[in-house]
Amino acid sequence: MTGRNVADGRGVFIGPVAVGDDVETIMMDTAAPANGTTSALVLIEYQNDFTAPGGVQHDAVRAVMAHTDMMRHSRVLLDGARARGMTVLHAPITFAAGYPELPSEPYGILAGVVQSKAFRKNSWGAEIDATMAPTAGEIVIEGKRGLDCFATTNLGFILRQRGITRVALAGFLTNCCVGSTMRSAYERGYDVVTLTDCTATLSIEAQEAAVNGTFPMFSRPMTASAFLAEHDEGATA
Repeated sequence: MTGRNVADGRGVFIGPVAVGDDVETIMMDTAAPANGTTSALVLIEYQNDFTAPGGVQHDAVRAVMAHTDMMRHSRVLLDGARARGMTVLHAPITFAAGYPELPSEPYGILAGVVQSKAFRKNSWGAEIDATMAPTAGEIVIEGKRGLDCFATTNLGFILRQRGITRVALAGFLTNCCVGSTMRSAYERGYDVVTLTDCTATLSIEAQEAAVNGTFPMFSRPMTASAFLAEHDEGATA
């Protein structure tokens, strides 16, 4: 196999692309942020199907979103991360028409995605919520088709190239994609933060079980404001 690197200056790694019988790695410039911060914020599935009235999964998570005041805290978090020069990564999940990426008879959480026709590529529901949308220089992770953000994407490559050591996680679902990514980041040796007031799932009981039971086993759970304050303390230490 042969490969080459291609840069367009935006700091986004596209991933392996088949070129004939070869696999070509296409990579854009991934230099570390100018202020040298080694923290990254990963925003998981802030998509209309979850976040917005009319989204096919919105009613399922609406109560917990209100309980945690998730979107308000998430906007404060995102503004704060941007102001501090953190690497910001958006991790949407999308599927082609007919969900060919999944088994013909999916089960569990992915069966619910298929049944509700959620996160269809190029649909309004799959779009990132306008209030959380990427700005210039931010990275949209490509290839998420399951729960763990590392599993089928370029996330790990980007974090390594940018010298990231601390990963903060926010988004949906608390006990599914956030939890799966948390465990995977922990196994990879990252300093993992889970942002408790920037997550939501299908019930308040499940939210509390994840935040109070599972999160402390594989991460440092904290609120968005505590995370930003801790970052500032570290920057001035």
